[in-house]
Parts: sequence; structure tokens; C-alpha cells
Amino acid sequence: MTAQARIRVQTSGPGLYEFTAEAADFVRAAAAGEALLVCFARHTSCSLVIQENADPDVKRDLDEFFARLVPDADDTSMGWLRHVTEGPDDMPAHIKAALTASSLSVPVADGRMLLGTWQGLYLFEHRTGAQSREIVLHLAQ
Repeated sequence: MTAQARIRVQTSGPGLYEFTAEAADFVRAAAAGEALLVCFARHTSCSLVIQENADPDVKRDLDEFFARLVPDADDTSMGWLRHVTEGPDDMPAHIKAALTASSLSVPVADGRMLLGTWQGLYLFEHRTGAQSREIVLHLAQ
């Protein structure tokens, strides 16, 4: 048995946008027993992460870390970049996406994702402007 769905995540700039509830609804509706949920972002300037969903400081600290690790192209330290025609946030977004992941795998049992107590599924937006992102959810037994 396999099932597939696509969900949209609207972003308003860099940061983590949780989609755990949407994924849980999809898994529940598919009535899966033991299975594997694969989440895939169909973009090259955002990524997917499993991260703590209890303390909002975790999200803020991750945002700050990645902004310091890979600043926008108009920062003097990024003068070596060649791909700058799509704005100062575009190539840094590609770098951040390359450092993280475009897909996640989550085991499923009894119709529920086997996430840990504080784990949530997030789209990690790396562009500064608002975006409409698509995530493919694929469940396979």
C-alpha cells in the first residue's frame, strides 16, 4: 500500500515553519500500520528538518546560526559568489539548503509517526521574501 499527497507551506521569510499536524493528518487518513513516511521539498532554496517543537528559542537560535554561517551575498565576506542575479539571498539560500536536507524519512506504526516527544517536522525557509512551498508526502508500507 502506498499513498501520496502534496501540501503547501506559505512562508514570510527565513525561519522554520512546522507541518507536523498536516503530515500526521495524512498518515492517519491513510490508515497505515507499519510504514515509512517520506517528506520531500520540491525546491532548491529551502529544506526540511526534524527539530524541537517545544521552545521557540530553538527556532530563533537556528535562524541566527544560519544567518551568521551563510550571510546574504551583499555581505563583504560573500564577495566570492558568482550566482547573484536572483538577489542577495538566493545563492546563500542554496548553500543553506545544501547543508541540510530536501527530504526526511519518518517511521510509522499504528497510524502514527514515531517522532520523539519534542520532535516536529519543519520546512526551513532560506529566502527573505514570502514563498509558497510544496512538500510531497509519500507513505509506503
